[in-house]
Amino acid sequence: MSILDMTTIGNSGWIGHSGPDQNAAKTFYKDVLGWTINDMPMQDGSSYSAAAVGETAIGGFSPMPEETGIWTIYFTVADVDASAATAQAKGATLVAPAMDMPGVGRMATLTDPHGARFALITYESMTG
Repeated sequence: MSILDMTTIGNSGWIGHSGPDQNAAKTFYKDVLGWTINDMPMQDGSSYSAAAVGETAIGGFSPMPEETGIWTIYFTVADVDASAATAQAKGATLVAPAMDMPGVGRMATLTDPHGARFALITYESMTG
């Protein structure tokens, strides 16, 4: 079995946690799964806490609080705007419209017709 690169179209290359207490969540997953949590500086001056297995970053913890904890899977697509439009045409609901995240890429968050939350992302490295 080979490991797909996070920029492979269709891959679920990243997971993101949102919740009311990110410090508690980071401690929980670090203790349960043995993750290393690294604070990464963002281009806008803020920081993002990335979760790593060994040397490989697999996801992170959103600095924006949510009422309840939730994981979002980021699926890699070639064109976020087109894929989000297709998803909506097929019954998905837009949670957060497509936006550019400097240093990362363009992403949109949706719920599928069954209520599951997911995100679409095109990484900057795919467009340049």
